[in-house]
Amino acid sequence: MNSTVGDYLLARLHEAGIDNLFGVPGDYNLQFLDSVLAHPSVAWVGCTNELNAAYAADGYARCRGAGALLTTFGVGELSAINGTAGSFAEYVPVIHIVGAPPLQAQREGQLLHHSFGDGDFQRFLRMQKEVTIDQAMLTADQPCMEIDRVIITALRARRPVCLVVPCDIAALPAALPDEPMNGHRDSCPRSLEAFRVAASELLRGATRVALLADFLAGRFGAGDVLARWVEEQPLAFSTLLMGKGILPEQHPRFAGTYAGAASDAVTRRAIEQAEVLILAGTLFSDTLTAGFSQQIDRKRTIEIQPCSCRVGDETFSGITFVDAVTVLRQLTVRLTLSDPLDSYHQPDVVPDACVLSQLQLWRAMQNFIRPGDIILADQGTAAFGAASLRLPPGCRLLVQPLWGSIGYTLPAAFGAQTALPHQRIILLIGDGSAQLTIQEISSMMRDGQRPVIFILNNGGYTVERAIHGPQQRYNDIAAWNWTGLPAAFSLSPMVQSWRVNEHAQLEEVMGLVNQQSQMTLVEVCLPQQDLPPLLQAVSAALHRNAAF
Repeated sequence: MNSTVGDYLLARLHEAGIDNLFGVPGDYNLQFLDSVLAHPSVAWVGCTNELNAAYAADGYARCRGAGALLTTFGVGELSAINGTAGSFAEYVPVIHIVGAPPLQAQREGQLLHHSFGDGDFQRFLRMQKEVTIDQAMLTADQPCMEIDRVIITALRARRPVCLVVPCDIAALPAALPDEPMNGHRDSCPRSLEAFRVAASELLRGATRVALLADFLAGRFGAGDVLARWVEEQPLAFSTLLMGKGILPEQHPRFAGTYAGAASDAVTRRAIEQAEVLILAGTLFSDTLTAGFSQQIDRKRTIEIQPCSCRVGDETFSGITFVDAVTVLRQLTVRLTLSDPLDSYHQPDVVPDACVLSQLQLWRAMQNFIRPGDIILADQGTAAFGAASLRLPPGCRLLVQPLWGSIGYTLPAAFGAQTALPHQRIILLIGDGSAQLTIQEISSMMRDGQRPVIFILNNGGYTVERAIHGPQQRYNDIAAWNWTGLPAAFSLSPMVQSWRVNEHAQLEEVMGLVNQQSQMTLVEVCLPQQDLPPLLQAVSAALHRNAAF
């Protein structure tokens, strides 16, 4: 059987580590979908809508290194564009494939459905340019080279791209690739050496060196070398919320999650009072730093970013992330470093069998999670509460605090479980967030997945109440029968559901869940105005800084 451009694209997706393609069928992508179904290594994963498919591809990519989704032209791709924007903001390489009308029909300006009826078929591609790092409309002129160029860009930049594939172009004959894509990038030797000299000078004689890592270190492949580094050297180390799980949080020198003025006092001392602070892939956004309240002296910092490094006020370009970390790891071996002054301790909470509180929830969650769990916490009380967890070995936390699109984590959990079918997925999501994307639970049940879903029911948009209008009706939502939803979404749900109101109930249910391997939904009823401690501190700081 002769291979096609569509087959070539699928071969390159598989080479990039993508074995599942999320999306929704549409008339302009159906022929390409036939190729997907016939492919031996890339499986089709249908979703309930295109936005959820984009979220699922994002969750998949965070677990596997890259993801992909397929939509139809116009109506489908615009439904997915919010999810793609989140991938762009948070450096997640997702290949968005758009099945488009035949190229000849586009050139003739035919008044086709899913268009604006004005003959302009470039309109949606122009929109894509704002939320993707690279784009291509495939034509008969070297379509395979364009596929390689765009996918390599996504893998190098760790950001989404868009491939518009007219249905007639997808069907053109094309030989399958016989050479691997070359996505490797080397550091400039001269820049790397200059960075080494400058960093060595700043580190000279330092005895208290701390490391603050964030999500970009993981996105650009430096997580493992950072983890080895902190095991070898007596560095105090911390992460921002987005970077939780990159470094070993059960280690005695882990100083907790850094959040500017909202941090624990021990965390602030370890990070802000270090003689030299190494910043690895940090992004200091407003909600992660309690309104930009970090107190970090630029002149005492060494910063590593994806495309450049900085020592004090001097910047060095053309250095890869891993090479920069390796240089600093070698330099600190020569130093005589002192142990951090303090160790980080989880605050004690006295359990109460009566009304369940946020403090009690997160203490119970700390005891519930186990090594290797993949935890997704939606933006809101879930994410800010999860910041207090000390993750066991092999755990990863997936959050989206920069883009902050509520409802993201539920379909992202579907994508994460598709990527890692043998690991336990724990989803923590508020009732307001869940109402946006809850229908993707049906896809989880269809595919036999077994996530543990905690719906944090506090009667509406609690983060918004904390920011403004605690009693205003716009922060209320419709009351749903959460534990009854699995039965509504599947004819054979095979899902265990509980509703808990008390601390003792929650711990009992968690004990039962840990003894089983079954899809589980737990509705956790919480006081409407109750906030995790970090969210209380962040809200207060944002109000002081008039951020809202």
